[in-house]
Amino acid sequence: MDNHRRTKQPKTNPIVATSEEVSSLEWEAVNMSEEEEDLVCRMHKLVGDRWELIAGRIPGRTAEEIERFWVMKK
Repeated sequence: MDNHRRTKQPKTNPIVATSEEVSSLEWEAVNMSEEEEDLVCRMHKLVGDRWELIAGRIPGRTAEEIERFWVMKK
């Protein structure tokens, strides 16, 4: 039997360590035209949180921008 004491390593919270959520205060506002906002709202009613799909309908917008706009809009 091994009588050596092992030092315990501090446990990290896997939820905190892997979380990529950012508070809305750290996000920069996304400026959209009225037509883009209307399209995002209508598409969200149809397809839900499928940001890639919605962004594909708006030239020059990324899924991240669309999601950020939606989250900050609420």
